[in-house]
Amino acid sequence: MKFFVLLSALGLCWAQYSPNTQQGRTSMVHLFEWRWVDIAKECERYLAPNGFGGVQISPPNENIVVNNPSRPWWERYQPISYKICTRSGNEDEFRDMVTRCNNVGVRIYVDAVINHMCGEGGGAGTSSTCGSYFNAGNREFPAVPYSGWDFNDGKCRTSSGGIENYNDAYQVRDCRLTGLLDLALEKDYVRTQIANYMNHLIDIGVAGFRLDASKHMWPGDIKAVLDKLHNLNTKWFPGGSRPFIFQE
Repeated sequence: MKFFVLLSALGLCWAQYSPNTQQGRTSMVHLFEWRWVDIAKECERYLAPNGFGGVQISPPNENIVVNNPSRPWWERYQPISYKICTRSGNEDEFRDMVTRCNNVGVRIYVDAVINHMCGEGGGAGTSSTCGSYFNAGNREFPAVPYSGWDFNDGKCRTSSGGIENYNDAYQVRDCRLTGLLDLALEKDYVRTQIANYMNHLIDIGVAGFRLDASKHMWPGDIKAVLDKLHNLNTKWFPGGSRPFIFQE
């Protein structure tokens, strides 16, 4: 009986850290800023025939639109909401990509930006990839929704509100990274909003996540979010499979 329990525990542990690739497929490519329709074609025409195991994609959720400089890559790392709507494509195109890639044995891994929202100087209005209203100055993101209660402004120990000393773990995890509005992940409400977003992607069929800015979150907060995640979609994965997690 003890031997059986040990094997069961080992199985659960392995499921949590398995990349969920098909047997014999071990390589992952990063198709940075590619469109979902193009990734779907790449899975079918090149990646699957050549034995690739998966694709890391750019963040799929709504982000702020930056025009100065003109539409830089890093705007994708300034969330406005968790709607699937970016210049890579909309939710229908995302679903089609995940389905087509999974059907040929290529897994999708999402770059998940969950540490923060947009920058404090992001202004207010609907300059976002889905057109959702936000007010960065007032910490208002109604499309989630988040309000001022959901950020770490009162916890940061620096006068600037930003990270001033990277040798101070409290600053690194409770203050703003380059001015980005830092979410209070110790709050169950915030954890639930993030988990709901990630679970939506899991249910669509993604195989795992890269956690952006992971060193800027407390390990216990990350674990609390991961504990809320669903098992993977059994259309493509064995029952009980857990999302693969890797961190920046």
